[in-house]
Amino acid sequence: MAIPQLLVHDKSDNVGVVVVENLKAGDEMFCVVTEDNSDFTMVARQDVPIGHKVALADLKEGDTIVKYGEDIGRVIAPLATGDHVHVHNLKTKRW
Repeated sequence: MAIPQLLVHDKSDNVGVVVVENLKAGDEMFCVVTEDNSDFTMVARQDVPIGHKVALADLKEGDTIVKYGEDIGRVIAPLATGDHVHVHNLKTKRW
């Protein structure tokens, strides 16, 4: 059985969380959706540290980021599937 490199918690999520060290650009990730134990693969477009997010779909500026089934902020720079999602392209809606 393959070890997941990216976890998606809810089917409505549009980001997943990297759960391994040293994920590099070009790596094909084994991804698991914990809600139903389904899986898929996806390629990382940048190096992504453990605990950081990866876009599961192309997203445009202003789109809402959903993690754990919850709105965690808005996109401030366009994202492609497999992009690293962090403070450079995601901002809270609180301020």
